[in-house]
Amino acid sequence: MSNTLLSNELSPTPEKTIVIVRYGELSLKSKGVRERYEQILKNNIEQMLDFYHIPYSKVWRDFGRIFVETKSPEAPEIVARVFGVVSVSSAYACSSKKEDITSLCATVGEKIIRAGDTFAIRARRAGNHSFTSNEIAAECGDAVWNQLINAGKVPVVDLTNPDKTIFVEVRQTHAYVYFEAVKGPGGFPTGTQGKMAVLLSGGIDSPVAAWLMMKRGIEVIPIFFDNGSYMNSIAFEKAVENAKALFSWAPGRRHKMYRVYHQDYMQQMMQTCHPKNICLMCKRSMFKIAGEIMKKEGACGIITGSSLGQVASQTSENMMSETYKLCLPLYHPLIAFDKQEIVDIAQKIGTFENSIRSNGEKECLAVPEKPEVKALLTAAVDEEQRFCFNLEEEIQKAVLNAEIIEIKL
Repeated sequence: MSNTLLSNELSPTPEKTIVIVRYGELSLKSKGVRERYEQILKNNIEQMLDFYHIPYSKVWRDFGRIFVETKSPEAPEIVARVFGVVSVSSAYACSSKKEDITSLCATVGEKIIRAGDTFAIRARRAGNHSFTSNEIAAECGDAVWNQLINAGKVPVVDLTNPDKTIFVEVRQTHAYVYFEAVKGPGGFPTGTQGKMAVLLSGGIDSPVAAWLMMKRGIEVIPIFFDNGSYMNSIAFEKAVENAKALFSWAPGRRHKMYRVYHQDYMQQMMQTCHPKNICLMCKRSMFKIAGEIMKKEGACGIITGSSLGQVASQTSENMMSETYKLCLPLYHPLIAFDKQEIVDIAQKIGTFENSIRSNGEKECLAVPEKPEVKALLTAAVDEEQRFCFNLEEEIQKAVLNAEIIEIKL
């Protein structure tokens, strides 16, 4: 693991190492909702630690924080993968007695502050104490100053832009000292906002869209549309790998993925509709099939990787036409993202390298040479009325024949 929080040169403290977990939006909820969300977050942290085989003694909640008792230097970065976590710090613990706190700060300060470094102390407290946050910060600063003088270093205090900052968090019975933090994804814990189906491919965009909705607390159900001979031969394999990467951010659950066999519909549709509308009609059928799976799974929406104007099916006119008269809750988290923004997230979440894998084949052989980019509002509905097959039967057949695949991490 990279970015290990605590330097190897720090000597062990009398207490075990503690990981402090901070969260954001959860604290704004009403008392009952907040407690429920905090408990889910705690459970998700335990599942993440178990999945990555990180040893820990216990996980508990206390006054707007979650604490993990562990000696593992990898624990902070693993916990920072949990949705709902804003930041994580690995801390040294001591009692909440003033003399113990100042002594620990002095020890930490001597180890991390080099000659010529400026430093500052930031302190906060919760519970009842005989000192204020400013008072304990000042006393810890004095202790660090004296320790540096004794060590032959020339201390310099800079409260505005210090080279090194030592943080002190005092609770009722214990205090914690740390100096770095790992940023988490934020958002809400997985499982707090229901389930949604996601149109998942082997490409770059749809996994990022799914991850962003997972960040908001959604459990995702990937749906892959298998277009048979019309698609790249490794498309399904790439989609499965994308699903595995996504689910590694929310382990501890039973994860599944739908594989919808879509080639028969594509063949019949292409024999009937105007070639320029193929992309339009393909996407519309995906929405209809996904809508049925959504109902079957008790989900509450459909997630797409659409980014406005990126491809033919994602122009504003086409997106309007392909959803005309469809009563479906559609979510497009990437709608205003440009390609580089999407790529940056894909690299961060671990799907990019898999998504750009290529075997030299075209991604989709059904795309016409000149696809429609400014479809009329009724274009998709008009095309469906000209179909020489029963569309609703095709939709139901696709759902019935869909393969449900268990994704094992």
